[in-house]
Amino acid sequence: LSHNNNANMMKRIALLTALVASTSAFTSPILPQTARLTSTSVFGKKDKKDGEDAPVASGAEEISALTAGVKTIFSLEDIAKILPHRYPFLLVDKVVEYEMGKRAVGIKSVTLNEPHFTGHFPDRPIMPGVLQVEAMAQLAGIVCLQMEGAEPGAVFFFAGVDGVKWKKPVVPGDTLVMEVEIKKWNKRFGIATATGRAYVDGEMAVELDEMKFALAK
Repeated sequence: LSHNNNANMMKRIALLTALVASTSAFTSPILPQTARLTSTSVFGKKDKKDGEDAPVASGAEEISALTAGVKTIFSLEDIAKILPHRYPFLLVDKVVEYEMGKRAVGIKSVTLNEPHFTGHFPDRPIMPGVLQVEAMAQLAGIVCLQMEGAEPGAVFFFAGVDGVKWKKPVVPGDTLVMEVEIKKWNKRFGIATATGRAYVDGEMAVELDEMKFALAK
């Protein structure tokens, strides 16, 4: 009898073990604390839960500090001494990178106060694509008007533009970051060829393969 009782007990233990193993296959695993998803907030603090530390709020000071490393090479006042354009058609607010005779990076802060937004469009203001190209041409002009064969304040005309592609709308509140590179400069005739592209929040808004312009004689 003792041998039979032991055998029956072993069978029951084996059956119980099999049942536990089969049910655990349908239960969700317990994630470690570091793997659990938590909500975050840019401007606000999150309440502490489960012993977690609330993230530090990102306020105006921290957001402003994101551009602390961007230095102004040419201010708006400096640009006005180089370009002949004036309000409402001066479309470069400052230059933050500059290589003499080669390239420049400029900033255009887009604001609803600009007059073209009155009609383009009343219910959905969008910066006209041609003005985005014009802004890049002005940035190229800042480079060219400081090269041999030109002088600050000279007037230059558009001679052509090719391969323009607009990627996303540029709207009031955007900061248009433009980059141009001078490919050719004929100091004798005052003719320049350049490429350009512009970004908003790290995404390309517009690019062009080539633009040409000539100094007025």
